[in-house]
Amino acid sequence: MASHLRLVIHAPTPAALERARNNARNLLKARPDAEVRIVVNAGAVAAALDSPDAETDRHLRVCGNTLAKTGRTADGLTVVAAGVLDIAEAQADGWGYMRA
Repeated sequence: MASHLRLVIHAPTPAALERARNNARNLLKARPDAEVRIVVNAGAVAAALDSPDAETDRHLRVCGNTLAKTGRTADGLTVVAAGVLDIAEAQADGWGYMRA
């Protein structure tokens, strides 16, 4: 039996967000039991807010630092204090890491 998969996909740019969303879809299609987080920071935050995706937005974790710097809010999405901290804590808890 395969082990339980937990993957953080880091998306810091709009193009990376597009790749991350596709990666998440592909992983969940192959392994519906996997846990996936898409951590967005920097330029990917505006892209995530401006181009919602019903299928993958539930996996998003939006960097609160980027929101504060840009004066935006992420209503309905999961906001974390800092994208880098969220990634580091997930890795410390055994999650895999992939940059999109």
